[in-house]
Amino acid sequence: MPRIEENLNALTPASHHTDEKLVAACRYSLLNGGKRLRPILVYLTGELFNADNADLDLIACAIECVHSYSLVHDDLPAMDDDELRRGRPTCHIAYDEATAILVGDALQCLAFETITESQFNGTTVNNQLKIVNTLANASGLLGMCGGQALDIAATDSVITLTQLEQVHKLKTGALLKSAIKMGALAGNANELEIAALARYAEAIGLAFQVQDDILDVEGDTHTLGKPQGSDIEANKATYPALLGIEGAKDKARNLVNQAINALSEIDADTGRLKAIAEYIIARDH
Repeated sequence: MPRIEENLNALTPASHHTDEKLVAACRYSLLNGGKRLRPILVYLTGELFNADNADLDLIACAIECVHSYSLVHDDLPAMDDDELRRGRPTCHIAYDEATAILVGDALQCLAFETITESQFNGTTVNNQLKIVNTLANASGLLGMCGGQALDIAATDSVITLTQLEQVHKLKTGALLKSAIKMGALAGNANELEIAALARYAEAIGLAFQVQDDILDVEGDTHTLGKPQGSDIEANKATYPALLGIEGAKDKARNLVNQAINALSEIDADTGRLKAIAEYIIARDH
């Protein structure tokens, strides 16, 4: 969506009264393309409930800042030690490790600056506070960071399918789920609607990771934009390793079906959210 790119570009102007190298590295990481799935989910969910577009802009930028920071830190030598992201050198390769750490820190702060610097137009201050809390919860100990820690602990270990799902519910699913919840809160959705959307989000969050694991086996480095087979090389627990490649594909399809069933409880046109669910297991990168 051009709107997302324009807003992200405006969020981090090239000229700042701060370290020029850090600003350039932030822009390098934040404006490095990608699917922008989380911002798209914010917009699609908010539009179901006639949320204010300016409010959704702020939420979409904030969640992409958090997602981008997480990728920069994930790629660091102490974490996944990757040298390629979206077809380009990772931040610590293009700049240096210290700068990459600071980029992650800065983008995380920028996310919360963005959603707290002005009052929302289409919802209450209380809902705006819930939106801030939702993003913080999904990003931290009980969400993305906790999932990354579990993922690191599981490397070189034998874990069960239930344990693997817990890793990815936190590492990947929590932030996807927060995108949908924040969009719904901006549109003043009720508790039943938010609960149904949460089930949808949990299912597509797991499906997304299952498909990533499948692509790590079947994809190619050029299309993926990162080294094919990196999970196998790092001896990470994956769905194909536990279920076999066909079993993993069956699981991904079942999760998408669960997501679509959850949407049937929403009294609105959820066609585009259904299309997102289908896209998640049809994508090649």
